[in-house]
Amino acid sequence: MGVLRLQLPTDPRWVNIVEKNIEEILTDHAWCEQKAATNAITIIINNSEYQDLVKDLLALAKEEIDHFDQVHNIIIKRGLKLGRERKDDYVNELYQYMKRSVDGSRVSGLVERLLFSAMIEARSCERFKVLSENIQDEELAVFYRELMESEAGHYTTFITYARKYGEGIDVEKRWREWLEFEESIISNYGKNETIHG
Repeated sequence: MGVLRLQLPTDPRWVNIVEKNIEEILTDHAWCEQKAATNAITIIINNSEYQDLVKDLLALAKEEIDHFDQVHNIIIKRGLKLGRERKDDYVNELYQYMKRSVDGSRVSGLVERLLFSAMIEARSCERFKVLSENIQDEELAVFYRELMESEAGHYTTFITYARKYGEGIDVEKRWREWLEFEESIISNYGKNETIHG
């Protein structure tokens, strides 16, 4: 799938599931944006010595919170309610894979967290593209097209910093392993009205 290098595309029929419960997809999406902002802040906290990383991830965190606000505004405008935070099994599987892969060194921890983040952004970008091209709701089609472009930028930010600071690590080889792992789990998803579900 082009620049994202994802191995398995989302079946466009997933959008048919989404359209049956717009409130659910919007709630899940809002919380995905909040978690993305929190993730960026966590990386900053643990790697504050990298000034350029801090600067770029601060901007990214602000953008993710802005996206949360945008989704929340759509929810309010439509007379819907922001539900409670949802568990994201897909992200949890990626997180467990990341935890198993860290060798205890700081650089390994940083690279793994950046690749974990890049993977989530890549799949989110791909899901937003599928939504923008297949959803009947014109407002949401435009909205997801705009967000798709933003998520692609976030993916690039994480991959770039993994390559920059992954001294002593074959980041390209590691990214291929991440792509293979993601392919092995993604076929279990795309069956629910959530961004990754």
